[in-house]
Amino acid sequence: METAYRFFIGGIIQGSKNDLSVHNQDYRHCISRILQQHFPNCTIFCPVENHPDSISYDDLKAKNVFMNHIEEVKKSHCLIVYLPEASLGTAIEMWEAYQKDIVIITISSMITNWVVRIFSDKICLDMETFKNYVESGHLKHCLEC
Repeated sequence: METAYRFFIGGIIQGSKNDLSVHNQDYRHCISRILQQHFPNCTIFCPVENHPDSISYDDLKAKNVFMNHIEEVKKSHCLIVYLPEASLGTAIEMWEAYQKDIVIITISSMITNWVVRIFSDKICLDMETFKNYVESGHLKHCLEC
């Protein structure tokens, strides 16, 4: 029987914005579709799906939700992050995953960024590269090692 992998989809939400706007979150659906096609028994945790209005949370609720997300990362087999630019929350998620020896796949062109370079098991420059990586079986192989 195939392992039911648990994936956490991390990535930029607010980034460096100074207002209550967020970055486009469509990448989460794209990542989920790719994972579901190739890991049909997987569980996917998406923070935005579980907390779509988190940008408006007060500090206490935001802290509790973020700490819960960190616990969800720690329960995952793989953290997949989408970073078109830096994200403080995602960097913390990556650090926590790294500490637990959880596979980290980063979709980003920021290949000179230290956090991206030193914590990622694989860097995919764009979504197409990520899709090809999963379709090739390399992600499954990485999870099985």
